[in-house]
Amino acid sequence: MSAPAPSQSLTDRYIHAVVRTLPEQQRADVAAELGASIADQCDARLAAGESAEAAERAVLTDLGDPDALAAAYGDRPLHLLGPRYYLEWWRLLTLLLWIVVPLGTFGIALGQALAGAPAGGVAGSAIGGGVSIAVHVVFWTTLVFVLVERSDRARGKATTLGAWNVDRLPEVQQDGSAFRDVVAAVVCVVAVAAVVVWDQLVGAVFLDGRWMSFLSPALWPWTVGALLVILAIEVAVQIIRYLQRRWTMPLAVINAVLDAVVAGGAVVLLSRDALLNPEFWLAVIPRGGETVFGVVSVVAGFLIVGTAAWDAVDAFRKARRGR
Repeated sequence: MSAPAPSQSLTDRYIHAVVRTLPEQQRADVAAELGASIADQCDARLAAGESAEAAERAVLTDLGDPDALAAAYGDRPLHLLGPRYYLEWWRLLTLLLWIVVPLGTFGIALGQALAGAPAGGVAGSAIGGGVSIAVHVVFWTTLVFVLVERSDRARGKATTLGAWNVDRLPEVQQDGSAFRDVVAAVVCVVAVAAVVVWDQLVGAVFLDGRWMSFLSPALWPWTVGALLVILAIEVAVQIIRYLQRRWTMPLAVINAVLDAVVAGGAVVLLSRDALLNPEFWLAVIPRGGETVFGVVSVVAGFLIVGTAAWDAVDAFRKARRGR
């Protein structure tokens, strides 16, 4: 015995909600298929003893959101960027954020500093500009990949962008504990210490019958002594890193503290014109030496801070990978 027909109200409304966004030529077939499926499921529930109204509501509830069902019938993705290009999008976006945002932020800060803006203005402009650059990078990169994916879906095939092969396997990354890496790091530290001591005790250039230092002579002996202590600790960190065969989080923290002390101290000294020797620039460039001194001081500050930040981040990255 055939089960009573389900209420046309809910079923018809559901079918209409599904087919309204489908292409015109597809609506009739989908409506007929979906109506038959709903009727069959209702019949099964009626045979199990449910009422017609309860059976209809249960079937429609199980089918879920009609817009989601319409997307399935129309083969339309309910996501901004699907799995086909997700990894490519993520790799490129990460690379761009690591390159474009720091360079753009550095450029904004350098421009503000050279324009004579106060430290607060430089920091505010750099942070605001960096955030704006990051937002643009994310938006435009995502938009390009969305357009590529939608275009490929319309054509029914994928571009070579998403095709993976073994040639794209990454190189094995070292953890920074190789002997040659440690030797190179220690040599660099010792070279910096030797150059600083030579500059303070002898000088950088011989001008007007005397040696003239590149760094401010007032740094000797206490500031230079403190720097030598920090460099000695850095050498110890490099040796311990080699003995442990990897970067560890405690070593990365110590390294970051050393970087912060050096960079912070350099910035304070530069802001007081107490790191570089102004007489050096006036002697080398008699005309415009003061302007060159100011520009070099600003650029030196950014280079010192940038190098320290990169060294600290790299150590933490290697320590995390080593775990």
